[in-house]
This record gives sequence, C-alpha cells and structure tokens, in this order.
Amino acid sequence: MNDFKYLAIVDWAKKTIKENGFETGDKFYSETELCEIHNVSRQTVRQALAVMENERIIHRRQGSGTFVQAPGLNVETRNVTVCVVSTYFSDYIFPDIITGIEHVLAKNSITLQLATTRNLVEEEERALQVMLAQDFRGLIIEPSKSALPNPNGALYEEIRARNIPLVFFNAKYPHSDFPCVAMDDVAAGSIVAEHLISLGHRDISAILLSDDMQGHKRYQGFTKSMRESGIPGAEQRAMWFSTQERASFFTHSADRVLALLNDSTAVICYNDSLAVDLLEFCRQRGISVPHELSVVGIDDSNQGRICEIPLTTVRHPHRQLGERAAELLLEMIANPSRNTGDILFSPELVVRASTAAIHV
Repeated sequence: MNDFKYLAIVDWAKKTIKENGFETGDKFYSETELCEIHNVSRQTVRQALAVMENERIIHRRQGSGTFVQAPGLNVETRNVTVCVVSTYFSDYIFPDIITGIEHVLAKNSITLQLATTRNLVEEEERALQVMLAQDFRGLIIEPSKSALPNPNGALYEEIRARNIPLVFFNAKYPHSDFPCVAMDDVAAGSIVAEHLISLGHRDISAILLSDDMQGHKRYQGFTKSMRESGIPGAEQRAMWFSTQERASFFTHSADRVLALLNDSTAVICYNDSLAVDLLEFCRQRGISVPHELSVVGIDDSNQGRICEIPLTTVRHPHRQLGERAAELLLEMIANPSRNTGDILFSPELVVRASTAAIHV
C-alpha cells in the first residue's frame, strides 16, 4: 500500500484545489510543504506531482515553483489553434522567443499559426483581420510601432467583444489593458547607464527607437539613472530614429552620429543590433572602442556575443519570455474571468569588452 501513497496526495490535491478556491495560475504547495503535510518522502511527492502535471492539474516552472492548472488546461485542445503575430521572425532574438511559445503550445497539443508584420501597422491589420475571420482560441501579439497611436483599435475592441484571450509580448500599446509579458525595459535602460556611470563616464549619450515603447522605456531608465547620479543634460544626449530610418541610419545620419560621438565618452544603444552597427561605424572612422568610446547594447543577442568587440549588454529572457507568454494565454483560455496583470522579467547586466573605465 505504501507504494501508492502518491495517489492519496493526488486525490488530496484535487479536493484541496476545489474546496479552497484555487484558480488557474495560483501558486500551489512546494515539494517541501507537501512532504511536511503528508509526512512522506520527497520521491513520493515527486511521483504525485508528475501524475498531477500529466493530468494537467498543476504545472511546474523551473525556478518559479508549482502552479495550479485546474480547473485546468483541461480545455479540449484538439483542433485548437493559437495565432502568434510577431514583428519579425527569422533573425535577432525572435527565433528564440517563437521557439519558447511553440514549445508550450505543442506540449498542450495546440496548433500555432504565425504571422509577421515587419513592424508595420498595415501588416498587423491584415493579420488581425485574418485571425478574426478564423476560429482562433487565442492571440499572442508583439505590437507594431507600439509607441504611436494605433489605427487598429477597432479590431482590438472586436477581439475583446468576442472574448478572445490575448497576450502582448515585449511591449503593449499605451492604455491597453490586455496583459503583457516583457523584460523590464525601464530597468534595462537604468542598469546600463549605472554601469557606465560606475566606470566614471558622465558624457553618456543614447541612440533610441522613437516609435517603439521599448525605446521609450529604455530612455526612461537612462534618464532616471543620470538624474539620480546628478548628471545633467540626459534629454539633450538622446538621439532618436524611426523604424523606417533604421536600415540607412548610419549612412544618412553619419554627420549627426559623429557630432554625438565627439561629445560623448559612452553610448547606450537601443539594442544589440544597433550597437553592432555602431561598432562598425566607429571602426571605419578610427574611433577606438572601448578606449575612446564605450558602447553598450540591450538584449544579449548572438550577434552581440560574437562580434569583433563582444558587447556589454543586458540579458533578455528570450525563450523563457516566449514560454511564459504561451503559459499565460493558456491560463486565460482555461479561465477567461481571471484578471492577470503584466509580467516583467528582471534584466541582468552582461559585461564584456565594449566598455571600460574612463581615463581622466
């Protein structure tokens, strides 16, 4: 009989979840707590948790704990399709994010349909129209030009009216109350600024994307740290560019960039992709990094790790973010009335060769 103690724990868990009003997404008891409650070994508890996870009563997230999935993601998943709308797909950090989403959906036997917008609101409109014409059970969306007024508001209102669960990732439109899973971009901008300040830099500039909420939040973190350190003029040291300007930014804005660099000892870039291009811009003009100019990126992309001067950057959760966005969507599908807020991942500074202490 002792061999089946774990089944008694499973029965107890089902009853406890029902009688104590646990909802999908609520944190459940830890392994240690279950061992103490039932006076059994950790191995017995793990057997019980494995059964409960297989039956979709709970789900476990590494580093976070055990969470209630009942009344479960016991939703019928046959012939269920979720649509993922991303600004890009095949490069930078996006493949890892999509892989994370796909992993969770596939584990739950849910089909994924992917659309990309190239960060164009017209392409987003087309994707939303296609979605609304089909029988999707949920949406995971990275918004296009998230810092600008969005002309697709009526489509999002229709999504809400039809009670289609939606999760934004990386950013969300201002005033939208759909939940968002993202890195804390304000903290990211603050962390890289504080790193440069700790190295003695005061003439710190930033090059940022103007039509993206991530750019605005990273600017907010940058200016916050500069102000708290008593360094004036951060607002005048921000250079902005738009999505349309990105491909030719360092060609068409070369004089502006040079003027900025001549007045700076360090530059914070909107992301690693921009920072890698800035490194090449500096190489072509004989500007030594990091001896004459320190450069930081954000996102910890592959290209930032393997470039000629590996980038100091902020680690983006990539796949973990995608997995959490998919898990949150499934929780909303299982329990449409559940009120969930945004989920923000804390950024982590990664120091490499592109930054150095300033020589006075």
